[in-house]
Amino acid sequence: MINAGHIPFNRPCFEGKELVYIAEAVSNLHISGDGPFTKRCQAFLEGRLGARKVFLTTSCTDALEMSAILLDLKPGDEVIVPSFTFVSTVNAFVLRGAKPVFIDVRRDTLNLDEGLLEGLITERTRAVAPVHYAGVGCEMDAILAVAGRHGVAVVEDNAHGLLGQYRGRLLGTMGCLATQSFHETKNVTCGEGGALVINDAGLVERAEIIREKGTNRSRFFRGQVDKYSWVDVGSSFLPSDVLAAFLYAQLEAIEQIQAHRKRVWEYYFAGLLDWAGAHGVGLPQVPAWCDQSYHMFYLMMPSLEARTALIAKLKAAGIASVFHYLPLHLSDMGRGFGGKAGDCPVTEEVSDRLLRLPFYNELSEADQDRVIGAITAGGAG
Repeated sequence: MINAGHIPFNRPCFEGKELVYIAEAVSNLHISGDGPFTKRCQAFLEGRLGARKVFLTTSCTDALEMSAILLDLKPGDEVIVPSFTFVSTVNAFVLRGAKPVFIDVRRDTLNLDEGLLEGLITERTRAVAPVHYAGVGCEMDAILAVAGRHGVAVVEDNAHGLLGQYRGRLLGTMGCLATQSFHETKNVTCGEGGALVINDAGLVERAEIIREKGTNRSRFFRGQVDKYSWVDVGSSFLPSDVLAAFLYAQLEAIEQIQAHRKRVWEYYFAGLLDWAGAHGVGLPQVPAWCDQSYHMFYLMMPSLEARTALIAKLKAAGIASVFHYLPLHLSDMGRGFGGKAGDCPVTEEVSDRLLRLPFYNELSEADQDRVIGAITAGGAG
């Protein structure tokens, strides 16, 4: 039970018919993968994104792992990934034997620094995985141009960015593949879940096989073959239709969800703008050509010490706040791939300074006033 006086960092929210649809899924007597609600979710996302195909998965991590299999990555191949990201972005490729090549991020959006990309490409580079941090689009025109010149695949990690846009194009629709997350911390959720978005028609058939444990089982159920068998590598990436039922209710309410989150983001921004300017604290930056997804709100504190002090001050006031990614190139695994201090200086700096504030669909203005008041009382930390 949540303490009524405590403001958590995240709180999963019901938006409509989640429980009704879960009961319907059970009454359908099909609660395993690829049931009626899975198909509804996939059709919704395909229509909204204009994607060739969308496959629900058990997580964004699984969608990334499917991407690595689809790209036929092998030991010795290289994949360029930001050091400032969640470990799944890297693990998916490492599991196939590929070597991660860590790239630094921009100071403004905290996205992959496209100006550094060309210099990191070698004859072994097979893919680049831009991460749309906080649902603000990476500079995809430049990334796609560099990747195209070198024949490198682009896999968008769009865990934060469903319905965000870059220069009028939806995030997750520009690379040959993209991945989505429906974890409970995301705008639209089913607790644990994800999706693989396929924008290259040539990858659809194999993706279906990989997702079905390397079999052509789906073709069998469609009557395209008289029996199914093992035809490729694969794994079990299908979510339960119970989860898909919850997710479909959220997708139906996606405009309402986005409106909630836009309100929360804008209320924080307006309430903290003057204080931040007076105390050397950075607020999220959204380029004019990007429409963000309103996934999170963060402060860029002046120093690690200031961040530590503010976390403690908020905790004393009954408010949860958290930092975010640690530099992957400086982790034990990252150092094993050759990472060392100084490789990604912006990542190393912002990782020490960034602080995320409570952010969820039902966060009230009264609770936000408590957060803002606790932050602004007594300076920056």
